[in-house]
Amino acid sequence: AWEIPATDETAINGYWVHAPGDALLGAIKQAFPNITLIAEDLGVITLEVSTLRDKYALPGMKILQFAFGGQDDNPYLPHNTEENSVVYTGTHDNDTSLGWYQSSNEFERHYFEQYVAGYAADTSLKMPFSLVSMALSSKAQLAIIPMQDILELGTEHRMNIPGTALDNWRWRFEWKQLKSRQKKQMKTAIKKSQRA
Repeated sequence: AWEIPATDETAINGYWVHAPGDALLGAIKQAFPNITLIAEDLGVITLEVSTLRDKYALPGMKILQFAFGGQDDNPYLPHNTEENSVVYTGTHDNDTSLGWYQSSNEFERHYFEQYVAGYAADTSLKMPFSLVSMALSSKAQLAIIPMQDILELGTEHRMNIPGTALDNWRWRFEWKQLKSRQKKQMKTAIKKSQRA
């Protein structure tokens, strides 16, 4: 675990400490046998962490925005996603999917478009909904789609920019933002992916 002194205003002086992962997860599972937990297995994952995740059959995170760097064995590509995982178009710490696409380099955009054309996603959909469709049609047991992606919003609507202190966590959803076309797209994609 990353431990940060309580008196520090930022995490910069934090440090890694050994955490009682097995004891903690064992106690949680014993007290709540049917609890559903998700392992945030992003970044550098040690053998100890992956062993613990697998021992407790915790689904890992698959972030589609991390998938399109050009390597076919990228673990975030939908065809490499395990069923025991949770797929996200992006998280609260990522740009919106439209913002991600617009700021991606030409190689990433081309790789993404080629991948969409060969994947079971609906190629008639425009970004970001093509990524939403891809997430829903993946074999991951759960798909999480940020509202900003459903609403087709750009960078100015992202939730958080890690490492910055201002203007984070201010975005708010209002039902009037959701267009009937977007409702229909989501309904169709959810039914088509059999996630209803």
